[in-house]
Amino acid sequence: MKSPGFGGSALRGAVLVSFLLSMVGAAPSAAAFDLQGHRGARGLAPENTLAGFRAALAIGVTTLELDLGVTRDGVLVIHHDQRLNPALTRDERGEWIAEPGAALNALTLAELQRHDVGRLKPGTRYAQQWPQQQPADGERIPTLDALFEMLRAAGDARVRFNIETKLTPNTPELTPDPEAFAKLVVDALRRHGLVARATVQSFDWRTVRAAQRQAPELQTALLTVRQRWLDNLSDGRWTDGLRLADHGGSVPRLVKAAGAAVWSPFHGELDPAQIAEARALGLKVVPWTVNDTERIETLLGWGVDGLISDYPDRVRAAMAARGMALPPPVLLRGR
Repeated sequence: MKSPGFGGSALRGAVLVSFLLSMVGAAPSAAAFDLQGHRGARGLAPENTLAGFRAALAIGVTTLELDLGVTRDGVLVIHHDQRLNPALTRDERGEWIAEPGAALNALTLAELQRHDVGRLKPGTRYAQQWPQQQPADGERIPTLDALFEMLRAAGDARVRFNIETKLTPNTPELTPDPEAFAKLVVDALRRHGLVARATVQSFDWRTVRAAQRQAPELQTALLTVRQRWLDNLSDGRWTDGLRLADHGGSVPRLVKAAGAAVWSPFHGELDPAQIAEARALGLKVVPWTVNDTERIETLLGWGVDGLISDYPDRVRAAMAARGMALPPPVLLRGR
């Protein structure tokens, strides 16, 4: 973002950076900071499992971030991939499943829950990424209802839910269509009385925009990334027909035009100028997925509104060192 009145000299550039940092750092109060446990606490416990969510709650988070798929019999289940992941899935005999895993929408809930997702497959590249993850053998892919019911039984009326719909325009055969997917989510939130405690987000903006139409009171977030491994801003199929070029190449302006309250960019693409621009548009900025302690410190210094992390304990430690308000831990018993 180029600000009028500043030239191209090094001195003026330094003044601009200082100005932007002062604007960004002053925005949200510490008490408003949104500490999100990614897939529960993937770095510490099996991802997207009730054990993982209990681990995140025991650390103390504001929000549980999770992913949703849909079974053949139309049940919302918490799982990142559209297919069972062989790096973390064993069958009912205890054997690791082979590539490719079965599609979620090819299995009923009963068939899906015969699988154990409580441990990473030793020796895999995926397992090597999470050396601190503690197994919880016997964990099943949970339903969204089961997570909500676990929190209700514990009497927790505080923690929020950041719900990511997992679909892509490239694999429409693996999920419901965006309107139907959004309706399942909205109906579940209304059934449990949790619309006010939830955010719906996605890289595929079609479900987010459908959810906005179906439940205007629901907070929505838009995920963005522009990398070789994924770029959801260069193809209008991902952005529900909206085009970056029509908004001056500004990602915050594109997100604002799409009607979201929260912008969740890949943290490596974020800078103070973009945060200031987003804030001027009334957007909250919650980057994903931030695990490096130095990067956590940098982003806190820039004044982001929250962070999504596989290691919520690391973010908490950095927050505590800054004197920021911390969400209280919630201790739940195991299954």
